[in-house]
Amino acid sequence: MPLKLAKLPKRTPVKITCQLQADVHEMLSDYARIYESTYGMKEPIEELIPFIVAAFLEGDHAFKKARRELEVGESPATEFGR
Repeated sequence: MPLKLAKLPKRTPVKITCQLQADVHEMLSDYARIYESTYGMKEPIEELIPFIVAAFLEGDHAFKKARRELEVGESPATEFGR
């Protein structure tokens, strides 16, 4: 079963701290188990989260558009409530 998240590349981690709702933690735990069964490698949730967030942001077209506008000095799109 293919996952949206490909096998993780080699990486250098940057440490951050956040709190998750219990249901989100449960989903991430399930994702890690499915990742392991798909790729045969156990990865801790902390290693998967940055790539899941990156995949989410890369797939968010409104965010990408607003970010391009920020790069050229324009105001972000109204979709972000500004």
